[in-house]
Amino acid sequence: MSGGGAVVFDAVAARYGVRAVLDGVTASFAPGAVTGIVGPNGAGKTTLLRVALGLMPASGGGVRVLDKPLAQWSREALARTVAYLPQGADAHWPLEARELVALGRMPHRPAFAPLSDADALAVEAALARADAAQFAARRMNELSAGERARVLFARALATGAPVLLADEPAAYLDAAHQLRLMDLLREEAARGTAVAVTLHDLSLASRHCDQVIVLSGGRVVAAGAPDAALSDAVLAEVFGIAVERTAGGAVVAQRRI
Repeated sequence: MSGGGAVVFDAVAARYGVRAVLDGVTASFAPGAVTGIVGPNGAGKTTLLRVALGLMPASGGGVRVLDKPLAQWSREALARTVAYLPQGADAHWPLEARELVALGRMPHRPAFAPLSDADALAVEAALARADAAQFAARRMNELSAGERARVLFARALATGAPVLLADEPAAYLDAAHQLRLMDLLREEAARGTAVAVTLHDLSLASRHCDQVIVLSGGRVVAAGAPDAALSDAVLAEVFGIAVERTAGGAVVAQRRI
């Protein structure tokens, strides 16, 4: 399977020891779009991103990044191509925000080399795009949770990668900061980046994603536009819930059934 996505999974399987966590997953992350990945705990959402990053080997099937098999990428080249915002990412270090964002430029320079002019420009641009420039000179342990989230997002942006993977970036943010973060992801996709984000909040997925992949038990149960992938039947089967929707079909409330 090739083409059609910046990252393409073709019948991918993965295991933790004897336990299968992905089973025949075929999906893709498209350039210029936000792809939401949802599912119950243990569905395989984080594992899917780890396989795309080469952090966990696939036990079956194949992954292509920019139409090239994952196995043919060097670690350094892949780090410049796929940026990652990991689950639970946080930083309370007494480090200036600008210095933390500069860590996103590490794949572009030799070990221990100082920032180049191009690196410095990329750092400032990432801070601006993440709406974090105003506290670039402040220390991370002096920032609020929402401000730290924007700085960590800027670190991922500073890599300048055509693919951005974010694992539950909204998990520890209040509602206002969740919405701002999703807006930032949409802005990044509008620049042509393939953005994939795992989410627990179905309302965020239905309102802010172009495509949604629903995982359950390591398998793809549904994939497509949010209103189709998050249909009443899928939500009842996978999550055991019924939902209320806006006139446009976005999920606004949910209840167990």
